[in-house]
Amino acid sequence: MTPLIGILALQGGFDAHAKMLRELGAEVRLVRVPEDLEGLDGLVLPGGESTTMMLGIAREGLAEPLRELVARGTPVLGTCAGLIISGRDRLGLIDIRVKRNAFGRQVRSFEADLDFVGFDEPVHAVFIRAPWIEEAGPGVEVLAEVDGRPVAARQGAVTVIAFHPELSGEKRLHAAFLEQCAAAGRRADA
Repeated sequence: MTPLIGILALQGGFDAHAKMLRELGAEVRLVRVPEDLEGLDGLVLPGGESTTMMLGIAREGLAEPLRELVARGTPVLGTCAGLIISGRDRLGLIDIRVKRNAFGRQVRSFEADLDFVGFDEPVHAVFIRAPWIEEAGPGVEVLAEVDGRPVAARQGAVTVIAFHPELSGEKRLHAAFLEQCAAAGRRADA
């Protein structure tokens, strides 16, 4: 069965995620209103500008439907701004506190190879005005760090990363996300 993956498409880098997910065999739906969340096997919260994204979420009435989606166990992958809006100070999808633009302005953007929980080989990461996780609750697993700062984490079905695998061609994170979506679907069917 082909998974149906939603991508929040109010602002930000949703096209690159859509391209990568399609290359990996997923069907993609752009999410702009609550009705677009119906029937999804997973959801991507892309990078972009977190304040603008939150304004769009408020305007379209998406906050509570997004929380309900997570409460049902639907897998979510948040990248960069997606990490920011997932934290406890915004949507509260994962128990983290986030520092925006933690590594500095656009000119301080960088690339790094990260040791990432679950992967034998390093994950190539592109950081653009990236956040980091300042505080993680007791149920949160840190998946990767840069200079001792958490940049990837998971709690339940929500995985967040501070970088952009969709820009570097690093497909393993999206592939792992699709596997998580398939496993969640099998559990729901059982």
